[in-house]
Amino acid sequence: YRHLESNNTKLSKSLEKLSSGVRINSAADGPAALVVSEKLRAQLGGLEQAIRNNESAVSMVQTAEGSLGEVARLLIDMRQGAVAAANEGANDEAMVEASQSEIENALAAIDRVASNTQFARRKLLDGSGSVSGTVTGAGLEFVKGSGGVIASGDKGYEVRIKQEAAKAAMTGSKGINKALLSAGEELTIMENGRTAFLKLNDSMTVEGAIQQLNSLAQKNGLEVTVSGTSDGVISVAHNKFGENHKFTVMSKTAGVLSEKENAPKSFSGLDVEGTINGEGTYGKGQMLTGLKENSTTAGLALRWTGRPGVSYDAENGTTVGAVNVEGGLQFQVGGDPGQSVAVSIADTHTTRLGRGIDNESEFLSLADIDVRDVQGAQDALIVVDQAIEEISSTRGELGAFQRNTFGSQINTLRVARENLTAAESVIRDTDMAEELARFTRNQIMVQSATAQLAQANSLPQNVVRLLASQ
Repeated sequence: YRHLESNNTKLSKSLEKLSSGVRINSAADGPAALVVSEKLRAQLGGLEQAIRNNESAVSMVQTAEGSLGEVARLLIDMRQGAVAAANEGANDEAMVEASQSEIENALAAIDRVASNTQFARRKLLDGSGSVSGTVTGAGLEFVKGSGGVIASGDKGYEVRIKQEAAKAAMTGSKGINKALLSAGEELTIMENGRTAFLKLNDSMTVEGAIQQLNSLAQKNGLEVTVSGTSDGVISVAHNKFGENHKFTVMSKTAGVLSEKENAPKSFSGLDVEGTINGEGTYGKGQMLTGLKENSTTAGLALRWTGRPGVSYDAENGTTVGAVNVEGGLQFQVGGDPGQSVAVSIADTHTTRLGRGIDNESEFLSLADIDVRDVQGAQDALIVVDQAIEEISSTRGELGAFQRNTFGSQINTLRVARENLTAAESVIRDTDMAEELARFTRNQIMVQSATAQLAQANSLPQNVVRLLASQ
């Protein structure tokens, strides 16, 4: 009977495993295996939710990028309107007014897109999903922050400058005079494939010659300014900061522009150099941007315009201020703590696009453009081009984030889920073939034990019959 009870228990356990498909139905079936299996199940549940998180994030980014595509189309239409308005020779007042009206309608449409684009109830293009920052220290400006920037807290990130940005500039060592005017001195300035050439003559004055050279440079599209002193010494300066903005000068007489006669001499500017929160940056003009591999300041862009009286430590940098950073859209892309990423979607209202562009019409942003005069149309083109560049940059960042972050993460998570499922199955699930063999054995043993119990019970009955017969 004891053996029968034992076999019945084994048969019951085997039947339970076969019917549930699970080898460990209670902690008693395998305490150590249960602990490992539960941890794997928890991790697996996190991975499955992380996959859904990434898929939802892709949908959100696609929504934002689609609206930005419409903003880009509107900006291109605005640019066409500005080009049309700049055609002063063929335009009348009504045509210019029509171009301005069309541009104003496009501006209103951009603002509507910025205000109304949302994913569920979250606004996407109104600036609520952008990284914002405030700075302390004169000469320091917050420009933008990508999603890779980590919030700094109240203390902020220290900014240290090693080198200040500078414009390419030169000053001649010899002034032009009446003798050079009479001799037909030749002056040449070249910048970005454009050239301003002036041959002097004795009908000019020294001051007039310098002014004429500057006018030629402006007319021919050179990004330089030419000035001079009362004794005829010429100075040339590029209008933009950075080593990418350069120019070349040449003069017939040594020292007027070039150091040697008829020998071109090139001049380059300097890019700002420094660190943010002790992490590396790259400089472009006055713009200081955190490297993409930085752990806290990747993509954080600041502008250092300089401050009178500051001397810079070229090796360790000089502290010029701090920046407090907050905001951005955070996404949980993994199943464990700390496995999150961030992306920033800038405010695309017209008052926030095309800002900080020097122009004679003093347009502060895209919202201010007015093409009803020729200069306004020319300046509008500059501002619209800047806005197009900003929108294109944002779209590029979102596209790269979608493909390289979310897309790659989804693929990685799916592989991890497959492997974890297999590992958990090995520990927890029933080996059906083995369990069926065990079940068949236990079934035979129960039947055998039952038969033997019946045989054992029949022996006393034989004794009773024997006694009764006596």
